[in-house]
Amino acid sequence: MKNYELRNGVSIPEIGYGTWKTPDGETCEKAVETAIRLGYHHIDAAMVYGNEESVGNGIKNSGIAREELFLTGKVWNSDRGYGRTIRAFEKTLKDLQTDYLDLYLIHWPASPNQYRCWEALNRETWEALTDLYKSGKVRAIGVSNFRRNHLTPLLDAEVIPMVNQLELHPGMVQADIVSLCREHQILLEAYSPLGNGKLLNSKELSEMAEHYGKTPAQICIKWNLQHGFLPLSKSVNEDRMRANLEVENFEIAEEDMRKLDVLEGFADGNDPDKVPF
Repeated sequence: MKNYELRNGVSIPEIGYGTWKTPDGETCEKAVETAIRLGYHHIDAAMVYGNEESVGNGIKNSGIAREELFLTGKVWNSDRGYGRTIRAFEKTLKDLQTDYLDLYLIHWPASPNQYRCWEALNRETWEALTDLYKSGKVRAIGVSNFRRNHLTPLLDAEVIPMVNQLELHPGMVQADIVSLCREHQILLEAYSPLGNGKLLNSKELSEMAEHYGKTPAQICIKWNLQHGFLPLSKSVNEDRMRANLEVENFEIAEEDMRKLDVLEGFADGNDPDKVPF
């Protein structure tokens, strides 16, 4: 698998394996173990997914050396703030059965619809991530679901985010925040690259997939890669896991990329300034 390079020189595999909504326990353990065996060496986890221990077991069962994997964790909203973030990080290390992370993210920004001092709360959380990074406990740090108003205040920090993980897929390009991130060399990671599965029912996408001799999911993964995004594919089905990696032998034409950009009915991601959590 090819890699992207973060601003600090750390390499990150260009396709990740997501664990959101993967059932805790044996299902998750087997899925992670299978994903690693198939070639996913980038595992995206989060405390709020409720399956970090199972992810850690899957990694251990795979038999692969820890240094061959790129492992991501995220601090959840209830753990914002300096001290809580540090404690949440240590619990994530314990549950994942590792002594360091490759990437740690703020899962959602504190926003003005919920907090009068939202900007200060984001800064305090970011200071915790910065200290974890400077201590060597995490190799890179970033954010998730941050739009321009949330990200801009962090751009004058001692260490600025290296990654922003967003919902990105055909029909949802988030052009404004993508432009800002590129301006500051912040890598865009794409969660829900299949539009939470809704895109698989798109007539236009299905016709395009047939034209290229690929599956609709493969078209979505390739669309992300051609935009320079890092897709986080997610499946517990071994055949689909394998297929989602088989995207190197074709290119989507520019005209078709533009058509995918403006697919209608799929730009319905959660607005971080409106979510109730």
